[in-house]
Amino acid sequence: MAERVLVIGSGGREHALAWKLAQSPHVKHVFVAPGNAGTADNGKISNSAVLVSNHTIVTQFCKDHNIGLVVVGPEALLAAGIVDDLRAAGVRCFGPWARAAQLASDSRSSKAFLERHGIATARWRAFSTPQEACRFITSTDFPARVVRARGPAARKEVTIAASKEEACRAVQEIMQDRMFGEMVVIEELLQGEELSCSCFTDGVTVASMPPAQPHKRLLDGEQGPTTAGMGALCPVPQVPEALLEQIRSAILQHVVDSLRQEGAAYVGVLQTGLMLTKEGVKVLNFKCQFGDPQCQVILPLLKNDFYEVIQATIDGRLCSCMPAWLENRTAVCVVMASPGYPGDSDKGREVTGLVQAEELGLQVFHGGTALKDGRVVTSGGRVLSITAVRQDLMEALGEANRGVATIHFQGATFRRDIGHRGLSFLGESFGWGCSEGGGFAAFFDLKASGYDDPILVSQTKGLGPKLQVAQVCKRHDTIGQDLVSLCVNDLLAQGAEPLFFLSHLACGKLNAEVMETIKEGIAEACRSAGCAFLGAEVTEVAAPCPAGHCDLAGFAVGAVERGQRLPGLQRAEEGDALLGLGSAAIHGRAFGVVWRILLTSSLHCSSPAPGSCGDTTLGDVLLTPGKMFSPALLPVLHSGHVKGFAPTAEGLLGGISRLLPEHVSAVLDALSWKIPEIFGWLYKEGNLSAEEMAQTFPCGIGAVLVVQKELAQHVLQDIQRQQEAWLIGKVVAPCHTGSHIEVENLAEALQLSSPQQLLDANTAKIQPQPRKRKVKVAVLVSGAGTALPALIGSAREPGSCAQLVLVISNRPGVQELRSAARAGIPTRVIDHKLYGSRSEFDSTIDRVLEEFSVELICLSGFMRVLSSPFLRKWKGKILNASPSLFPLIKDGNAQQEPLESGFKVTGCTVHFVLEEPGAGAAIRREPLPPGPGHSEAALGERLQEAELRAFPLALQLVASGAAWLGAHGRTCWRRRESGGLSPEQQRGHGAASPEEPPEGEGLWAGP
Repeated sequence: MAERVLVIGSGGREHALAWKLAQSPHVKHVFVAPGNAGTADNGKISNSAVLVSNHTIVTQFCKDHNIGLVVVGPEALLAAGIVDDLRAAGVRCFGPWARAAQLASDSRSSKAFLERHGIATARWRAFSTPQEACRFITSTDFPARVVRARGPAARKEVTIAASKEEACRAVQEIMQDRMFGEMVVIEELLQGEELSCSCFTDGVTVASMPPAQPHKRLLDGEQGPTTAGMGALCPVPQVPEALLEQIRSAILQHVVDSLRQEGAAYVGVLQTGLMLTKEGVKVLNFKCQFGDPQCQVILPLLKNDFYEVIQATIDGRLCSCMPAWLENRTAVCVVMASPGYPGDSDKGREVTGLVQAEELGLQVFHGGTALKDGRVVTSGGRVLSITAVRQDLMEALGEANRGVATIHFQGATFRRDIGHRGLSFLGESFGWGCSEGGGFAAFFDLKASGYDDPILVSQTKGLGPKLQVAQVCKRHDTIGQDLVSLCVNDLLAQGAEPLFFLSHLACGKLNAEVMETIKEGIAEACRSAGCAFLGAEVTEVAAPCPAGHCDLAGFAVGAVERGQRLPGLQRAEEGDALLGLGSAAIHGRAFGVVWRILLTSSLHCSSPAPGSCGDTTLGDVLLTPGKMFSPALLPVLHSGHVKGFAPTAEGLLGGISRLLPEHVSAVLDALSWKIPEIFGWLYKEGNLSAEEMAQTFPCGIGAVLVVQKELAQHVLQDIQRQQEAWLIGKVVAPCHTGSHIEVENLAEALQLSSPQQLLDANTAKIQPQPRKRKVKVAVLVSGAGTALPALIGSAREPGSCAQLVLVISNRPGVQELRSAARAGIPTRVIDHKLYGSRSEFDSTIDRVLEEFSVELICLSGFMRVLSSPFLRKWKGKILNASPSLFPLIKDGNAQQEPLESGFKVTGCTVHFVLEEPGAGAAIRREPLPPGPGHSEAALGERLQEAELRAFPLALQLVASGAAWLGAHGRTCWRRRESGGLSPEQQRGHGAASPEEPPEGEGLWAGP
């Protein structure tokens, strides 16, 4: 017999829950309390006005309306014990008990729970006073920049601060009136790929759902304030099946089992927020129900009857009704929010285009909507979630964006880059490039970007002399951002959002490493800007172009809806305010002046920067990349409050002149903004006038906006939430004498910004060390080795050239797996007994090594013989330690034979693993004289100790490039530099010709 169901809540999640439940033939009707416009009289779904905060009233409602099942959405109600009260009254309810729900509602308790059970999470501490919390934030050696308020009322009060100062301000705001609880939790800010992994659980069985990836920031490129979620995709292509299985067993199942052991059996949906860090998977937080918008992309992929899965979960028989999921399908959800979200947002704005979006085959889940006179209007916050389910991520994202373009309400805020990280992983984008006929062409799918009536805007820029400074400094990691920011900021001058970017590099002789560094910088900058990087054309220019010379240009295309284009010059009027956006960058023709100053200055690019403590060079400061003002500034530009916007890359006066019609002038006060010290140094060292500085340099202002005087403070506050900005001047009546633009007090401001002391080059010159890329290392174990802890410790030491990224065991449950997990290193069990042949087993190991981009392999007690194809593929990349000195003791007892044979010396050898072992492949020998009276057991212990000393050092020698396997199958070495550096000390120095080292030079230990 079909039943009535009550869903409690009013958001997009609750609409999705009701939508999925209504598809079941076991469900007669779904009430949603209080619901929204999308759940009002929609087929089998209708709203109810029952007061959900009063559990007694809800219980009576269920009895009066014969409700057979209650599904609770809001976590605050779960933490308040609504499930406990309903079940006590005989009402069947889906969700965890209040005690189990503390996992999500009390951040301190959840962190303590994770620590008790050895589940990796961010470093943290809880505080009851803002003073203690701020002392902790400022004193830690890790980025303690995540502030969580404690308590059910504060479960969404999370601040991810850009700096420790901002974190302290957040603590003060949260705790000043105690409205969010009596305590705050301060956490380490983790870096990596974020995702959500959820499951159904009946308290014993765990049934995983496909992983989802929420997008928390308000704006494209992960810019703007943190929200509850502006979109999501499911599944997540960046997460392999092997990792999902590890998450299921090591986190989800572990949590459920641990809760049951503590007497708080968990029944319902458990969602974990996870960060895939370099150290392994770490838990960010928990939710005791589907997340929003994760629910809107997970439930559309569920093949089973949702009602049946819920009933099996409640009855403890989930193992007999495991959920199944649509294969070869991807769901993408894009959230449309009210203007002002996540702060106070507008309400009552009519929403149109809903029917047309649903006609496209999309599911539109309502959140902040209401009905007014038969019309759908906004009720604040996140208004709609537009979900598309298609065969692949590209198609789903394109269709979701089409739906967003179809729906309209005034001031709608949404992102166009949901799922772009997944596209990047898959090697896809909205654009793609090809090379035909000797040229480079690129394509962009404008339809998929969600525009209704767009105007395209293009811009091209070159770096010019700034690139020469980068070449002198041998630093190319910032110029990619410089190039992208120049182009993107000029697109913003038209109110346009960047869509795609291409670059062209011309050089005298191609340097692959430099080119790759530049491309990586461009790609990262494009991700921040929210645009696609379609590719780079590289041209090698014939002589007489110098070998080290290169030139770099970029081309960007953006789009703006026809009605949102900035009005331009004719709008600036007398009395308008000028706002300045901070930036310490120098661009364009200004570097011609910088070059002339450097030629006559006592400082060089490698000298400490003026005013620094020696930790930053002058070259580093000169190469400071330009600020990228998209996408954080787009909502401000599209608000209708901004009359004009112009970057100042070509000089402060030139930027402002782009905004002013001929009939007005402008006056700026240079004391109203912060001028970086580099401009004071250039002013003084170059003996320039204040007028020359304003004409040539931005002087700390990256862009200028014109706004109406009455709106200036409002716009300024909006901008200051994202970055430094100041009210720097005003538009005035035309000045008939002198300059069109006057900058008052500039000479004084430059003097004030000048460093207190200009360091002399003779005492200030430093030699910055090149950055070292760590080599990715995997360790293969079988449970018999002892070297893994030593390798882990060595890799963590400052200056290490190796990074342990994976531990593989052919036997489950061995100690090394637990050691690796405690160290945050991913582990895999590849049981040789499950494979029919050695080659099949080795091929599986090879695939996993490729998955983790492993470059070196260490064998630590690995008890399997590797096949010849595997050894040939990884030749020169596998290290092993043998308990003897070469020539190897192939058979017999390595401890007994030296004693019986009368050897005067034995020891340990770390060597490259070859098909045919040879003494020439040794990397490090650790000799040990047996000594009179030493037993076999004692010698075995000493050999183990020798291995613990030799193996980490041998790994560092190979990872640093000091030792490698030559083509002749023998170990090659760098020559010693002058000064007698040993091979292990030569990391970062240029390699000499390879040679065999004499005894005592890297190969042998001891004197």
